[in-house]
Amino acid sequence: MLAFIIRRLLQSFFVIMAVGLLAFTLFRFVGDPVNQLVGQDTSVEDRERLRTALGLNDAVPVQFVRYMWRAVQLDFGLSYQFKQPVMQLIAERFPATFELALVALFLALAIGIPMGVYTGLYRDSWLSKTFLATSLVGISLPTFFIGILLIFVFAVQLKMLPSFGRGQVVDLGFWNTGFLSRSGWLAVIMPAITLGLFQMTLIMRLVRAEMMEILRMDFIKFARARGLKNRAVHFGHALKNTMVPVITITGLQFGSIIAFAIITETVFQWPGMGLLFLRGVQTVDIPIMAAYLMLIGVLFVIINLIVDLLYFAVDPRIRSAAKATG
Repeated sequence: MLAFIIRRLLQSFFVIMAVGLLAFTLFRFVGDPVNQLVGQDTSVEDRERLRTALGLNDAVPVQFVRYMWRAVQLDFGLSYQFKQPVMQLIAERFPATFELALVALFLALAIGIPMGVYTGLYRDSWLSKTFLATSLVGISLPTFFIGILLIFVFAVQLKMLPSFGRGQVVDLGFWNTGFLSRSGWLAVIMPAITLGLFQMTLIMRLVRAEMMEILRMDFIKFARARGLKNRAVHFGHALKNTMVPVITITGLQFGSIIAFAIITETVFQWPGMGLLFLRGVQTVDIPIMAAYLMLIGVLFVIINLIVDLLYFAVDPRIRSAAKATG
């Protein structure tokens, strides 16, 4: 177990260094930071003094080591547009993105897994065919169209839900949340559905395929021969073995939801990191773009590490392979 964790940590370290190199390249070689910080009337001498103060005249390896050291301390510099520390801007918006991703993933799992189990067990029923036909919507329609359609129906026509914003937010000091207010829950419904619809479809189809595959295996036939009831066979044996790939997809999709919530946050003007990143792209705010890339890369590495550890805990075959090689 310890050797397995050490190997994964070493792999994660090299991945983070590679992502850090990409972020540094974006920060250092895309545009000129000095031009973003000063006006057109600034003299050449003042520009050169600023370049020296920022360390832009140092050797590139020295700049990279300094950038990574500051990144470890969560120091990504000042935003060109907002004139504030980038980490402060991200910290203010991270709770909104995280809560939106959490609700979207919960909806995807709570709806996708039961639908996948049902369509796997009763694949010829009319309800299963209806579920499969409906799931095509989550794959075929683009995210922005789904969001606009929900706004038109539930905000414009029915006037049931707010069309933008996060609703009333409660500041807990270390975290600001919309989960403690009614308007916050109402505001998160449509963005979460928009963001989680594709994930729900993916999970449903994955669970369905795994259930159909596992139900044909010999150990299921043996369980039935022992006289076990269908409930015990389906949920005690088949569904348990289906969860291994679902854990992988859930972890990766949670990272994807956070990283690629940009379109959903734009459509609903959700004040999260995705909207901040988009504004950074529009204004060529390189510190925000580089910090976002770095943080998302670290997030994916952490999620993959957690998924690997869950794999190790759930699947005895991986434990046996690790003991054999370790």
